[in-house]
Amino acid sequence: MARIRVLVVDDHRIFAESLAAALAAEPDVDVAAAGSGPAALRALERGAAEARPYDVILVDAELGALATGGAPALPAPRPDDPALVDGISLVAGVRATRPAVRSVVLAEKDDPRCAARALQAGASGWVAKDCSLQRLLTVIRGVLRDETHLPPALLTGVLRELTATRKHRTESEQLVESLTPREREVLRCMVAGLGRKAVAERLFLSPHTVRTHMQNVLGKLGVHSTLAAVALARRAGVGPAEPVTVRLAGDVVERGSQLA
Repeated sequence: MARIRVLVVDDHRIFAESLAAALAAEPDVDVAAAGSGPAALRALERGAAEARPYDVILVDAELGALATGGAPALPAPRPDDPALVDGISLVAGVRATRPAVRSVVLAEKDDPRCAARALQAGASGWVAKDCSLQRLLTVIRGVLRDETHLPPALLTGVLRELTATRKHRTESEQLVESLTPREREVLRCMVAGLGRKAVAERLFLSPHTVRTHMQNVLGKLGVHSTLAAVALARRAGVGPAEPVTVRLAGDVVERGSQLA
């Protein structure tokens, strides 16, 4: 019998341990629990290193709420961030680094906007925390067959959210396309978090010229701040500029990866 390896990720310890115990009673399920995003990533790394990779992670939609004292933050997914705390970012991180692992989000309430964000981040399912064990097992086995599972009551709202997101993305893409090649380079540096001085050094331009390019970028994108420009760029699928690698006396030094 092929065994399914499941990782429960929830910072509510009693819930996580109870769910793990219930799943472990199934003859074809091996299960472990993690209490945070970083702990989940470490468990995934351990499993892969031991040639016992996880197949499915069950992620609390409100992961991180206990640490922040309220609702978890919902920034744009950052799969490269080592300090992941919220469930959506964890799903995105796992999708980017371990695409064979299926993610299912466990939620206390139906939220079309959050469910849509979870699907965009790479989740294969959204399940109520109070669903039956049999229902959860059906979803787990279904996502391993590349099925996507959503409660029927959420479907209309999720489709509406995804359609609206696509519209915003299309508009953002059109604005980015209005930039010159040099302005797009500057925008990618802004997405990477580089300050004016670092951008000038990277592109071999004067700080004054970089300032002009940044002002032009903000004007063409129709925004008033660097943060707004970065958010729009991410919606349009613009990635950060790659760090520059410089060799000095045999050592490799990365430049352009920190705020200047």
